[in-house]
Amino acid sequence: MKSYLIRPAGALVLALALASCGGGDDDKFTVAGSVGGLLYPGLVLQNNGGQDLTLNPPANATDRVNFSFPNKIEYGEVYNVSIKTQPAHQTCGADPEVADGRTDTAGRLATIDVRLMCYINTAAVGGTITGLTEANTGLVLTNGSNTGTYTPSLDAIKAAKPFRYDLPVKVPYGVTYGVTVLTQPVGRFCTVVNATGTMGDNAVTNVDVNCVPV
Repeated sequence: MKSYLIRPAGALVLALALASCGGGDDDKFTVAGSVGGLLYPGLVLQNNGGQDLTLNPPANATDRVNFSFPNKIEYGEVYNVSIKTQPAHQTCGADPEVADGRTDTAGRLATIDVRLMCYINTAAVGGTITGLTEANTGLVLTNGSNTGTYTPSLDAIKAAKPFRYDLPVKVPYGVTYGVTVLTQPVGRFCTVVNATGTMGDNAVTNVDVNCVPV
């Protein structure tokens, strides 16, 4: 056989061998998924501590935001999707409705589908209470935006005058609150200062209650 026929045949065998070993993008995996509940900008995802991906909220607030990292990974490579920066006014994490797939090995499943969920931040509403004595029990405070009520214990009244309090049910960002006296204490009439407002990113600590003898 002529050598000029052997060489092309050998090159063809080598090409077929390389093709059978893979190495193209078809043999790699895209780290992808979706985020639900995203309402505010600023969310930055990260894969394996190196690839950053910034996501914006959808036009329709009820839609999920699909994402995929630009760099594909090899079969058997471990991926780890984390949240580098939380969005404004929200906290995001694993979607509780599905298995936590933020970290896994490429190829264990046919596709990579990381599911995340974002929730509006909440914070406490509270302040100080002054003017109560051990005989003035029975005060009940409530917030008009939810059903949480607060009744100071006798120990709290004894411990300090004035004393700190927080309503038990936290208020979501952007929601209005209105603290009122649901039940007046024995022998006292209480009024609320700075009773209303709109919840921001931090706890409210200036809804003060002043009680005077009747």
